[in-house]
Amino acid sequence: MRFFYFLCFCLILTCFTRSASSQILPLSHERESAYGRTIYSLGNKFHSSIHSYFQDELDSLGEAPVNSLSPLFKNRNTFLYRKLFSEHLVEIEKPDYALYLDFLPDFQIGRAFSESKTTWLNTRGLSLQGRIGDHVYFYTDFYENQAALPQYLDEFARENGILPGQGKYKPFNDGKAFDWAYAQGFVSYTPSSHFNFQLGNSKQFIGDGYRSLLLSDATFNYPSLKVTTSVGPLRYLIMWAQFQDMRAPEVSFEQGYRKKWGVIHYLDWNISDRVSVGVFESIIWQNADSTGKRGFDVKYLNPIIFFRPVEFAGGNSPDNVLIGINAKVEPFDKAAFYGQLALDEFKFDEVFGGEGWWANKYGIQLGFKAFDLFRVKDLNWLLEFNTVRPYMYSQSDPLINYGHYNQPLAHPQGANFRELLSVASYNLDRWRFRGQLVFSRYGLDPADSLNYGKDIYKSYQTRVRDYGNHTLQGLKTNLYYGNLQVGYLLNPKNNLRLQTGLTVRRESGQTQSWFSFGLSSSFRNIYQDF
Repeated sequence: MRFFYFLCFCLILTCFTRSASSQILPLSHERESAYGRTIYSLGNKFHSSIHSYFQDELDSLGEAPVNSLSPLFKNRNTFLYRKLFSEHLVEIEKPDYALYLDFLPDFQIGRAFSESKTTWLNTRGLSLQGRIGDHVYFYTDFYENQAALPQYLDEFARENGILPGQGKYKPFNDGKAFDWAYAQGFVSYTPSSHFNFQLGNSKQFIGDGYRSLLLSDATFNYPSLKVTTSVGPLRYLIMWAQFQDMRAPEVSFEQGYRKKWGVIHYLDWNISDRVSVGVFESIIWQNADSTGKRGFDVKYLNPIIFFRPVEFAGGNSPDNVLIGINAKVEPFDKAAFYGQLALDEFKFDEVFGGEGWWANKYGIQLGFKAFDLFRVKDLNWLLEFNTVRPYMYSQSDPLINYGHYNQPLAHPQGANFRELLSVASYNLDRWRFRGQLVFSRYGLDPADSLNYGKDIYKSYQTRVRDYGNHTLQGLKTNLYYGNLQVGYLLNPKNNLRLQTGLTVRRESGQTQSWFSFGLSSSFRNIYQDF
């Protein structure tokens, strides 16, 4: 009943508030970085930790990214020029609706020097987006892919049965390569400036950094319903989602991979022009177990954040609860310090007891980002540190861990690690330069039968000990990752660009390096830096 009253209240408010656009910016570090100087300018009380962003809110901040015209054609009024360099493939714009269609290729050829192997990627994609009136926006894309991958990505795919963030694959070219499809889509409805409703199969990101210890977009897409409410300096996100576990044993009355449900609550408060704080809560529960089907638990329709921990105080519960805090401070213009604290389980006496209790499960993020660094336009830099304790995000029953489709829902490294990363980018007209360095140290399991806390898909009941646990326990492993990319933007509408890159990765004393060149498009975050 509480949820029914809440919806009624929302609908009533929509009748007395001004309208707003439903268009949503794609989840893309590159695309969002182009707006960084305005998002993190002093005086802009922007809810930067809730991604994706609303396009009309970005436009209201003032300056938008400007891309110079391509000099490749002298006559810029021709149909060919406009379609290649400045327009969508199909554009239909009317007062009461709009429709945009794009072809999204990703054709790359490369060389993995350490394996003397030719790598390649053959992706053909289509995207369709548009609006109906001023309140409804829709987006969908589809990609058909084949690829021969560098060694570590090849090994990851074969071990986990998925491509990182892109789902399941089929063997291709006599098992030497991979074939897979990728799709996402959603409908966004914004009846007023106070409410947005989004239904679809997509992702969500919470945080101001490159990584997130609360909820990232590193996994495969999942079906979800999101409600975003904005009142003054407050923004509140509620998301109900269904996740899948490919490893869990099947039950006769459940079709496909085992399902689990999740609800995300996130309340962001812009305290001042310089400071914002957000509180986070997630709850995961099983769709079914060996005793029967539970399905969607209606009590989690309650929109009040931290309602579930209050209920937990009344008795035991089989569900998995994660809470956290996200904070941002802007000490000067176009720059911000940010951080996160994620708590899986917490007992005050044990945390400060110094004996390494296994259930002291928490993660910490600290970072700094700056835009127009040294007053050089479009020179951006980020420095970030992440650390996560052993057994974080895991559960006694792996089915309700904080994961989806064989990957963690937070940091792609899972748990039991420390990481320092830096990302720098610079745009000059349509030229794009990007460099990234990652140093990570983590503790692996010396054998499958041992659980030192990195793999969130192992039950924490198989832990090696109750006390004496510490971050990096197990087989200490160092990872060095470096990537340099140079690209030329052909069309900003679909991010079509000529791009070349060099990657060097060193783990456990083994160095892999590869070079690639190709024609790439779309706005997506595909994480391969782990």
